[in-house]
Amino acid sequence: MSERLEKTLLIVNKLGLHARAATELVKLTNQFDAEVTIVQDDKSASASSVLGLMMLESCQGKEVLVISQGIDAQQAMEAVEKLIVGKFNESE
Repeated sequence: MSERLEKTLLIVNKLGLHARAATELVKLTNQFDAEVTIVQDDKSASASSVLGLMMLESCQGKEVLVISQGIDAQQAMEAVEKLIVGKFNESE
């Protein structure tokens, strides 16, 4: 059964959704049988596209809407939330 989840999260890491953070997000979401989309303002990008994610220009303090859809939607959403809240595993 496929489900759809939505959650608004705050970008808290200093550099925002830059190249390394976007790459981490792509690697993470590719592990799940779910389609994850990140929406900021009037832009959206698949969490499987580093370039698309970088074009969102998400910086520290910005809110993004995470949409997770598919068989592993719940697990993917939890993993993405952990990564974003955990500052994309960055020390700064």
